[in-house]
Amino acid sequence: MSSDTDIDLKALALEMRGNIIKMNCHAGSGHPGGALSSVEMLTYLFFKEMNFGPNNALDNDRDRFILSKGHGCMSLYAALAKKGFFDEEEFKHLRHIDSMLQGHPDRVKTPGVEFNSGSLGQGFSFSLGCALAGKRRGSDGRIYALLGDGELNEGQVWEGLMFGAHYKLDNIVALVDYNKLQSDDLNSNITALEPLMDKFSAFGWHAIEIDGHNFDEIAAALAEARTVQGKPTIILAHTVKGKGISYMEGVPKWHGSLAPQGEERSQALRECGLEGLD
Repeated sequence: MSSDTDIDLKALALEMRGNIIKMNCHAGSGHPGGALSSVEMLTYLFFKEMNFGPNNALDNDRDRFILSKGHGCMSLYAALAKKGFFDEEEFKHLRHIDSMLQGHPDRVKTPGVEFNSGSLGQGFSFSLGCALAGKRRGSDGRIYALLGDGELNEGQVWEGLMFGAHYKLDNIVALVDYNKLQSDDLNSNITALEPLMDKFSAFGWHAIEIDGHNFDEIAAALAEARTVQGKPTIILAHTVKGKGISYMEGVPKWHGSLAPQGEERSQALRECGLEGLD
């Protein structure tokens, strides 16, 4: 577990939101909605929960974070930079040719990235493979995978749920960023997902439901997951797409690929406590 005991999580989350907006504006494109909805989860994972940082990034027994919803990578980049993997100046080059920060994470280009997220569902499968390998090696490292709710439309995810339960992978925690929206519309208007908690339990996972923006609930869920033996854990985290930027919250168009301009840009920066784009 991380030793960053003196971190002000709320202040750090606000700073990470500001960095997401800055990256998005420098690139002129991206997927801000789903990056903003996952900020509290990544903040807690990287600064309170996981044994992972530049000092042990190649240790076989490290904890691993896999971003399966790769289009939400700005939140991961914000966390990695704050953790010390690279300088925040790199934010200015998001999605630029030859930049270390691309529109989906690249483990070859970006320090701290575990998996080249691409087609939705693949990151979850990779996470399960890491968990099985860790169990067979007797590793103490834990695996944390972040999925989008639209990603649950992929059959590969449900195959993965069966796999995780079959192999009793109690060293993996899947977190679902349940912001209720995907690129075109509400999930409920595209492919209905509910009742998710019943489905996760039926597939053999220990299922926990939380407010994904509440640090106390995130902490309690992750602590509970550490006590579970013989089955994997999945956390259904209710979130708000575009969280923290008032005009983005719950609005489908801010899934991507766009960036705020003009007064919208100024307002987004102000709401993150920033005076301007540097």
